[in-house]
Amino acid sequence: MTKKGFIFDLDGVIVDTAKYHYLAWKKLANSLDIDFTEEENEQLKGVSRVKSLEKILSWGNKTLTDEQFKGLMAAKNEDYLNHISNMDEDEILPDVPRVLQLLKEEQQAISLGSASKNARTILDQVNLKSAFDAIVDGNDVSKAKPDPEVFLIAAEQLGVNPKDCIVFEDSVAGVEAANVANMISIGIGSEDVLGHAQYVFKDFTEISDDFIKSLINN
Repeated sequence: MTKKGFIFDLDGVIVDTAKYHYLAWKKLANSLDIDFTEEENEQLKGVSRVKSLEKILSWGNKTLTDEQFKGLMAAKNEDYLNHISNMDEDEILPDVPRVLQLLKEEQQAISLGSASKNARTILDQVNLKSAFDAIVDGNDVSKAKPDPEVFLIAAEQLGVNPKDCIVFEDSVAGVEAANVANMISIGIGSEDVLGHAQYVFKDFTEISDDFIKSLINN
């Protein structure tokens, strides 16, 4: 049997925590009198907390002391954690459990590859932690996507060659990272945004069992 490595981003792929990031960043931006739209929020997807806050400040033309910057990052995270502490299995995106189950049955290697420092907490909340053979999150990496570090570490932990890995991503930076790592990139979202992925699906309901099997056997 062919052994491939299937690497999943978390936010927007397995669960929709993106909406909670949006609410928390919006609250922060508004507190600084900076307007914050869903379009702007798109630019923060898959981007680290530090880089996200730097972007928001540049949009509002604001400067902060180091201390204020750290304080705002902590406040944003606390706000976000309050949102996710109420998550449960209902928050898992459609057909994700089916795909994970199929990969288990086919004895494939499965990893999480997320920039989120709260990834393990979220997987616990939605009862999915045991589905993964490896978990690589924001605590394990020093470079943010589009740097491929997170996916290369995941491949290494799974014991699978990067070229035999398949990445599911919903962000521009994440798809770029998968491509740089020489992995098969599958965009979850809109073709307009993720056209640089090798395949794009609206969500997992569009991904058939046959397609997954073809990735395994290819």
